[in-house]
Amino acid sequence: MSMATSRFPAFALFPLAAWRDQFGFDEWLQCLNAWLALIDSHLSLSQAEFLNISAKDSSLSAFLTSFTREAALSGIGILGLSQSAKRLSKDTLLLTSKLLQSPSPPSGLAQWEFLADLTRAYGRKKTESLLSNLSKQSQAQLDSSLAGLKKFLIKDLDAGLSGDLRAIEEQLDRVNDLIAASPSVAAFFLAGSDFLDGLITCYKIMNPPLRKVILTTTYLCFVGLVDGQKISTLTDQLYSLKAAADAHKTGPLNVNDSLVAELVTSTPFLQQLETKLAQADLASGRTKSILADLATFKKAGGGMPLPRRRQKRKVDKGKGIAEFDDGQVQQEIHIHRMTQVTQIQDLFPDLGSGFICRLLDEYSDNTEQVLNHLLEDSLPPHLQSLDRKEELVHSPSQTPNHHSALVPRPTPPLSPTLLPERHNVFDNDDLDLLAIPTANLQLGKRSNVTADTLLADRSKAPTAAAIYSALAAFDSDDDERDDTYDAADVGGTVDATTEEDVVSVSEGTEATLFQAFHATPKIFERDNATRRGADRARLRLETGMTDEAIEGWAIILNRDPQRKRRLQARFSEFTGAQTELGSTAWRQADVAGGEGTEDSDSPGPARGGGYGRGRGGGGGNRGRGGRGGGTTPSGPPETDAAKRRKEANKGSRANHNRRDQRAKKMARGGL
Repeated sequence: MSMATSRFPAFALFPLAAWRDQFGFDEWLQCLNAWLALIDSHLSLSQAEFLNISAKDSSLSAFLTSFTREAALSGIGILGLSQSAKRLSKDTLLLTSKLLQSPSPPSGLAQWEFLADLTRAYGRKKTESLLSNLSKQSQAQLDSSLAGLKKFLIKDLDAGLSGDLRAIEEQLDRVNDLIAASPSVAAFFLAGSDFLDGLITCYKIMNPPLRKVILTTTYLCFVGLVDGQKISTLTDQLYSLKAAADAHKTGPLNVNDSLVAELVTSTPFLQQLETKLAQADLASGRTKSILADLATFKKAGGGMPLPRRRQKRKVDKGKGIAEFDDGQVQQEIHIHRMTQVTQIQDLFPDLGSGFICRLLDEYSDNTEQVLNHLLEDSLPPHLQSLDRKEELVHSPSQTPNHHSALVPRPTPPLSPTLLPERHNVFDNDDLDLLAIPTANLQLGKRSNVTADTLLADRSKAPTAAAIYSALAAFDSDDDERDDTYDAADVGGTVDATTEEDVVSVSEGTEATLFQAFHATPKIFERDNATRRGADRARLRLETGMTDEAIEGWAIILNRDPQRKRRLQARFSEFTGAQTELGSTAWRQADVAGGEGTEDSDSPGPARGGGYGRGRGGGGGNRGRGGRGGGTTPSGPPETDAAKRRKEANKGSRANHNRRDQRAKKMARGGL
């Protein structure tokens, strides 16, 4: 029976990481060779035999699916570095390509999950040609699986906090590799506006990992449209982005906290689109215009971080000064030996350093073994006969080697005779020898009064009558307090609020609440109509808080003006970009209602009034406010009567003196 008509052995599934760690090197190499032999056998079949045997082998599809999934999670390096591993990686991709390009591909391989794992495992360069040359049957199965994924994503993205955010993050992160490698998949997701609208809506949720994945998906989809030369769809979706950014800008939320602002600031979105359109000569006037409009949403002071400058490594030519020589090695050994001697002398201070060194030489520098023999008094006879007080003698006959002064050297140990010693009047007393009982020690000032004595003494305790009188004088309804010296009134810097007064919210949620409070304070009212309103529902969706928590936050903010000023300074909508410069010069139209101001020429009532010397309106004399000829509208009856009697009350203001002196001057002919 020929190989073409025989049935091949079934493939074993690729093991998980926990099982792979239990394989030895030889066992793992045998597994690789077995898989490699089966794959080579399938690749050697003719086209008809391949469709009849390989395409219908369910164990082959199961092996490819399990292998691709593990390679996507842990990398293709899980196979190892052997030649069999390299051949298996190459032949697996070749067999997968042949199956996906066949007219009857296995149903489990033409799914978006398998192709996304394949792209992540092998990279974009090795898989984009495979994805662009799928057979019609494979492409149809892929579109069907992508349609189910898109439907699920649109539903949960629009649901916001009610959707499965964890599943959204996992699915988007997995399909992003497929979107990056296949422009047709990117065009499939951006067909229509539902998917993009869902991404924009879900980005408002304060979830940094989810936001990062949404930003990546949006960027890859738009770049895929340019790679696939879908210019019409690209322009329409760019206009959708601009409309969403304009709507967010006019809303109560922070202008810079939107998907569009983050997209044009933190990613090379605009640069990539402009470069690719210019290279393909596909840029139109509408596309250039909308890209310029999107550039206006870039955050002030934001931008992509510059790549780190590559540090040039210094080549080691072997011309440096030798770091160690025989003298230094001996010195290091000496330092290590002295450390061991010190450890033993801490337990046996009567032993000399020379005797301890002989013990270390006997037991191969094993400190624990030396201590065991000393504690058990089980030293051999030739060591028992040695002098236990023997000290270590240093040999000065060794001539030191000449070294450079720049080479660091370890500090030699101090001689035992140079160690500092303490001598004072308290030497050898009970406390110095630690022979005093701890019961006789007293820390601090000695006092004969104990806690039991204080509790038993009732002479200073308050009487029951005093306690009852104090309770009777206490007014539980009196909640007034003297706020004369509050921090807000005297300019203090101490924050008097406690942790119980502050609603525990995150910074992003507090920014959302304050922007809404600043724009529409009525959203925080405590009535049923406000709670059932659309504005309150949107605020609950964006913050994830209940009505009671939202209203409590507003109440606490109204009671704390100092906190309100801090939030105003932190979450101000001013971004540093002044788009309009207002005029500072005075204009006639600026005076509302005909009311003149100081040093103005407008008619109307002013401080002087009438024809006198006042600074206000419509007189004909020296007043600073008015010009002659103007008429003032008639006022109420009492105002007209006051004007008629204005001369009657000027005696106290000495106006009659000025009037009489002017009359005399005019009588003299102005002299």
